[in-house]
Amino acid sequence: MSTRRNLTADELEPLAIGAWILGAGGGGSPYHAYLNLRRLYDSGTRVALMDPSALADDALVAVVSNMGAPIVGQERLTDPALAAKPVQLMEAHLRRRFDAVMSLEIGGGNAFQPFLVAALMDLPVLDADTMGRAYPTAPMTSFAIGDLRPYPLTLADVRDNEVVIPCAESWEWMERISRAVCTAVGSIAATCKAPRTGAEVKAWAILHTVTQAIGLGRAVLTARSRHADPVEAVLQEGEGVRRGPGHDRGLPPGPGSRGRPRSRRWRHPRARFPERVRRGPPGWRCSGHRAGHHRGAGHGVG
Repeated sequence: MSTRRNLTADELEPLAIGAWILGAGGGGSPYHAYLNLRRLYDSGTRVALMDPSALADDALVAVVSNMGAPIVGQERLTDPALAAKPVQLMEAHLRRRFDAVMSLEIGGGNAFQPFLVAALMDLPVLDADTMGRAYPTAPMTSFAIGDLRPYPLTLADVRDNEVVIPCAESWEWMERISRAVCTAVGSIAATCKAPRTGAEVKAWAILHTVTQAIGLGRAVLTARSRHADPVEAVLQEGEGVRRGPGHDRGLPPGPGSRGRPRSRRWRHPRARFPERVRRGPPGWRCSGHRAGHHRGAGHGVG
């Protein structure tokens, strides 16, 4: 692709479908954010998609996401102005304007967060993210793996509450502190994570994931139009995308969402799957158990 081009209106729906696929069950629904961006496009707004290779090493990049419980986000709808608030707050804190914006995660609703910001702040969106899908917490991002600095962080809610976290001991501590703030403001907030330089993005980001999401979405739409199998179309389009066995045994009543998914082994002989999961607010929490042994837990992304 060229180093910079406008995202076209007919790419919005494929992006939403592809983001949902890459969410792999996490990240929340992209539908409301898609409708927001489509309305902006209907009014004449256009957003540029930029290849990360075109970034100067000293460029300043905003890394954005919604934080909190996806189910709350379906009830307390956000808009582009809210998405832009923590980015504007970060610019004021740094006393410097951003050169570009990117998503923390391409999977789910956060795929659209940088586009909503860019539409209001006249910034290009980088064709990259830090996960390649949706993961539960920021310490799981590629920037955390690269041991890049986890601060500062800015957060804003639908009211006039704005928070700057200028320093944190580690990625884990930044996650704990920002989660506590998010819960206090109603379990949903817009955030701007630690700003990154162009050099850091090129070294540690997951590149060209916006393009990948659009390609997956187009494959699904094309398969539908031909009455073909969209799952097979995704498998053919998506490098590294695999079909996995399993089904959900249902969600009995209780706080959050609970279920008992049953899964068979993958071909890899050491592959194991949790026999029980539990998901609940704030955010979502998933814990796995097998043969009576706890296998780990995660919390909702942001």
